Amino acid sequence: MEEKIMKVRQLSIFLENRSGRLAEVTDILGKSGINIRALSLADTSDFGILRVIVEDTDKALRLMEDNGFTVKLTDVLAVEVEDKPGGLARVLNLLNSQEVNVEYMYAFMEKLTDHALLIFRVENIEGAIEICRKHGIKILSEKEVV
Repeated sequence: MEEKIMKVRQLSIFLENRSGRLAEVTDILGKSGINIRALSLADTSDFGILRVIVEDTDKALRLMEDNGFTVKLTDVLAVEVEDKPGGLARVLNLLNSQEVNVEYMYAFMEKLTDHALLIFRVENIEGAIEICRKHGIKILSEKEVV
């Protein structure tokens, strides 16, 4: 399978740290029929970064830009790990052993399985894909995530 297919597109939306800004984003997406599949929110005293994986990335990107939000498109890696003690540590140790730095990560729920799904932003996504494949870690395509 082609490596490009194994990457998932994520939107990073920059939000002023003020009341109602997050609600505004989710309202715009919801009214446009765009389902959020995974999200992470990090903040500082002045701004936040909302990272989302949505069902229609291109439409969501246009909507955010059209509504005055600063937004960036980023490739991330979605992997499935065993939902048991040490499942995450196994993946992190494999990446670390090959000197693949994890910039950030977050998890989300998948229905009907006994696995956890993790989103990784790494410096070397192709290297991370190769490591995961070599060690039998399931990599999810964008279609499988959304």
